[in-house]
Amino acid sequence: MRFFTPSPLHHRLGLVCLGVGLQHGALPTVGPRTLDHHVAVIVNSGTGWFKGPDGRRTPVTGPNLIWLTPGTPHHYGADPGTGWDESFVDFTGPATATYTELGYIEPERPLVPLADTAAPRAAVGRIVRAARRGNPLLEVETGAAVHELLVSLRRARADIGPDGDPVLQALARDAYQPLTVAQHASRHGMTPAELRTAVRRGAGCSPKDYLLGIRLGRAKELLAATDLPVAAVARRVGYDDPAYFSRLFARRVGTAPVRFREQQGRSVPGGWSDQVPDPDDPPTIGP
Repeated sequence: MRFFTPSPLHHRLGLVCLGVGLQHGALPTVGPRTLDHHVAVIVNSGTGWFKGPDGRRTPVTGPNLIWLTPGTPHHYGADPGTGWDESFVDFTGPATATYTELGYIEPERPLVPLADTAAPRAAVGRIVRAARRGNPLLEVETGAAVHELLVSLRRARADIGPDGDPVLQALARDAYQPLTVAQHASRHGMTPAELRTAVRRGAGCSPKDYLLGIRLGRAKELLAATDLPVAAVARRVGYDDPAYFSRLFARRVGTAPVRFREQQGRSVPGGWSDQVPDPDDPPTIGP
């Protein structure tokens, strides 16, 4: 169990780690208490219980995540007979507000069943390794690992399949078709409100913003790696009106499509590929 005191300068990075711990067995009960920062308690295995502000005792069975959020009374513990294996990370910073808005931190859902804890445990392991005495990079390394932890916990949620949310997958497949949000919803047998709820839960944004992010990412690739005219790029990503596409691109990206292409200043001999290479098995370069 280690605790840290990051400087005000490190807090300006947005997210800092305040402590980390690995414990197992019949552990002492925690609380009742109220904290001024966030804690992610990862129950890897075992059983126990949790009480929130309503005082109701809820069973906890690993793998599970317990969210402890600022200002929220809580009380929890492992069963005396069985105990549990837990990891915990204390953290704070202004980025927690954005992670909460995106749905990565869920104050209204203090208990989150997990499908697997391998990736979150790996992130906690990086914090533990960085916590060696005298590490000059301690605050930055542990803060970066907290970002990784939040992403891994989001991906490990039991209500999300290993391939992600099927609604988001379907939207991504149809992202370049000139469809309205209502038409996308109808394709999936949903109302627009139901689609908005599903996308907000899965991606932390509206369907419009989710689709726009995919479309603009593809448009940037086409502008950077091909000689296609802007009008052709617009059509490829679902916009029949190139003037509207250019205005939208400039508003969201901060520069016009033509200017973006000039800034990239690169071409791909022999064409380009949308296949992401395996970093452990990079393609070989011929003699």
